[in-house]
Amino acid sequence: MTDFTPYHEEQELDNNTSDNVHFRDILEQAITRRSLITKTASGAVALTLASTLTACGSDSDSGTTPPPADPKKLPTKLSFTPVAKNLNDIVTVPEGYEAKVLYALGDSINQSYGAWDDNDIPSGPSFQFRSGDCHDGMSYFGLNTTTGRYDDTKSDHGLLVLNHEYINQTFLHPKGPTKDTSGRRPEDEVIREVNAHGVSIVHVKKDSKTQAVEILKNSIFNRRITASTEMAFAGLAANSSLLSTRFSPSSSKTRGTQNNCGNGYTPWGTYLTAEENFIGYFFRSGADQYERTANENVALGRYGLGLEISYQDTAKTIENKDAQGRTLYKDKTSRYQWETALAGVEDQDMYDRWNASVVGTSATADYRNIPNNFGWIVEIDPFDSRQAPVKRTSLGRFAHEDCRTSRAIEGQNLAFYMGDDSRGEYIYKFVSDTKWDAKDINGGYAAGDKYMNSGKLYVAKFNADGTGQWIELSTSNPAISGYTTYAFADQADVLTHARIAADAVSATKMDRPEWVAVNPNNGEVYVTLTNNSNRGTSYTTDAANPRNYTDPVGSNGKGNVNGHIIRFREDADTTTATTFKWDIYLFGAEAQMLENVNLSGLTDNNDFSSPDGMWFDPRGVLWIQTDDGAYTDVTNCMMLAALPGTMGDGGKATALSGTATQDTFMGAKVTDENLRRFLVGPKDCEITGVTMTPDYKAIFINVQHPGEDSTAYNNATSHWPATQTDPTNTTARPRSATVVITRKDGGVIAG
Repeated sequence: MTDFTPYHEEQELDNNTSDNVHFRDILEQAITRRSLITKTASGAVALTLASTLTACGSDSDSGTTPPPADPKKLPTKLSFTPVAKNLNDIVTVPEGYEAKVLYALGDSINQSYGAWDDNDIPSGPSFQFRSGDCHDGMSYFGLNTTTGRYDDTKSDHGLLVLNHEYINQTFLHPKGPTKDTSGRRPEDEVIREVNAHGVSIVHVKKDSKTQAVEILKNSIFNRRITASTEMAFAGLAANSSLLSTRFSPSSSKTRGTQNNCGNGYTPWGTYLTAEENFIGYFFRSGADQYERTANENVALGRYGLGLEISYQDTAKTIENKDAQGRTLYKDKTSRYQWETALAGVEDQDMYDRWNASVVGTSATADYRNIPNNFGWIVEIDPFDSRQAPVKRTSLGRFAHEDCRTSRAIEGQNLAFYMGDDSRGEYIYKFVSDTKWDAKDINGGYAAGDKYMNSGKLYVAKFNADGTGQWIELSTSNPAISGYTTYAFADQADVLTHARIAADAVSATKMDRPEWVAVNPNNGEVYVTLTNNSNRGTSYTTDAANPRNYTDPVGSNGKGNVNGHIIRFREDADTTTATTFKWDIYLFGAEAQMLENVNLSGLTDNNDFSSPDGMWFDPRGVLWIQTDDGAYTDVTNCMMLAALPGTMGDGGKATALSGTATQDTFMGAKVTDENLRRFLVGPKDCEITGVTMTPDYKAIFINVQHPGEDSTAYNNATSHWPATQTDPTNTTARPRSATVVITRKDGGVIAG
């Protein structure tokens, strides 16, 4: 998840104003840079052959061919050369590996549409057949070319499915975004932006000898799903009046998916995309405050579309009043002002739908409920373009960062683990009523109906003793049915406003829960908690979120500056368990930080900040990606490979919390053999999205928003991906892109 420019995401990142209690109420006290840390040389010794740039790396590791590796075997230690921290404008990979750009913003996936041209930006409608922007979560689905269906053993052909989270307007348009004299956005720009959101499905082919990967542009499987694509609702909130709009009075369908961040995949072979910071796409009029019920105003505020009071003076002592003596409120502006476009190519309703104000006589006559159409997990069958994607409402509505399925074990219920990426938000799981049956592989949306429509939604509470509870979010829970802040009408209401239900049951406020990963070897669940600048102030430290400290360089961070990764194991290893045990697997930190900040013992070969993307490959190698702003004076964002132990392999620990300390539980300290930096990205980027071919010989990652800090289209801070092959390029527009990484000797990645 990334800071949007010029949009400010504060309205989405910090909306939990509930008074849920914490394990310890430790008030933050003044802490100075000098008292926190004195920079000293790290105890780690960097390897002399830390890394090479892809463009000039050696052709081989040692001049000899390594023995063939069993691709299904988990390595006992990591042996690739760690990549050094750097600020280069390319993707840097280990010696003996090479990175190639596969699919960048604007690239065509249809033979009828030409290549991207920096100097002749393609039309908005053409982006229905081009790569969207800001590549994010991603999964590979093996393709059986005989049956045309999913086959998890196939590496020579596959469907690569990836999210396009948002857009960088500066480089998407010829000269950045524009408005006419009346403040309206040009329709072609809006169409381009809408189509640049969503999901790509691309058919890739890999040469079994050279491992070279290409996109087959003539494939019938290639398609785009955008912020205009029609989608169905399914699950317990489908057909609820809370989802009614002018487009679908019956609440059976909607249009579009956007701000798709993390992802997941089902054991039956479908893709799950997560709708994260969706709320900022909608306009809300200040006059709307008095057209809403008390419940509606509570819900809109809790999800980030609340209104602020308008004042006459800067001291905010004299309120503006209307003719009836009511306080006036400011308009809540939308991120991209899509609602301002006037129709010429599309129908006007395509733009009106971004206005969430009460303008009609009922909810079926306007789009007052349109925010409730987003914030869901969306299921997409990559192999079936005939049926509409499905928003699975039983999994709850919030700023979904990711969704990962438990191990598919015959005869056991499936669980879907999810994080809500905002400061002080929660970790959830949905447990299906139906037990897994392998006969449902390739069952498509029918299998989705079977496993994702009926079940129980839970939220996590972490206790100070290393245990935790899953609390069911249901109207049968008195804490929910009797909640005085918001009156829940039924279970559809609970699911649509899952955040409020979680408030009601006093779930644990976490440090921005982002991606989830499930260890295929033992079922343990890992969640990245990327950072929280308000930990120690608005949110007191607790055992599960124990650190509050200051970044020693500059003013980049305070609170939980560098983030951590928490993990838990269900009691009795059953997905239906309502209790679990937890510890903190890994603390992000600079290698030189104090021991009670760098609790995991990171060195210069593996230190990192702000873990975000994360994925276990089927062997059990954990891939960790960063989206950072605190350590970027030293290094661009990165990806690391890890060989984690098991929950409880460490013990009790004491973390720095302001001028005090906080007790917690942590995993064993890491070593260079079980955690190494595998990749560093180009300037101003986030590294996100990771998947592999089943033979482990090609790994795909996404580079999001390179050059994000640029001030203008012709004043870019990055020129990647052009610099990947031509480091001297100083004119190309930066573009988000998918990268494929292989070994030059054709071997197994991290094997």
